[in-house]
Amino acid sequence: MSENVKEVKDSGFADAISSGVVLVDFWAPWCGPCRMQGPILEEVAGVFSGKASIVKVNVDESPSAAGQFGIKSIPTLILFKDGKAVQHFVGLQRKEALVSAIGLVAGV
Repeated sequence: MSENVKEVKDSGFADAISSGVVLVDFWAPWCGPCRMQGPILEEVAGVFSGKASIVKVNVDESPSAAGQFGIKSIPTLILFKDGKAVQHFVGLQRKEALVSAIGLVAGV
């Protein structure tokens, strides 16, 4: 992870999504598409520094957070605004799609 993309576990998940605009990446290190998504998320995080947060949840280490949202396929990304899920993405996502969605929700 980097300073722009943080990893959270079950214990910190509710806090991480509670306020503002947060994109959560549900992933696992053994998942090829998940590893491909990582650098894209770093780029997206750079675009929204200070306006939105990006966090990663390892589904193997944090099954409760993943189960709460019925994650069946990874990568799954969920965009939250003030703790409420507003958009879901399943599978590898392009930077442009994520930037557009976050921009709409964040109002930037």
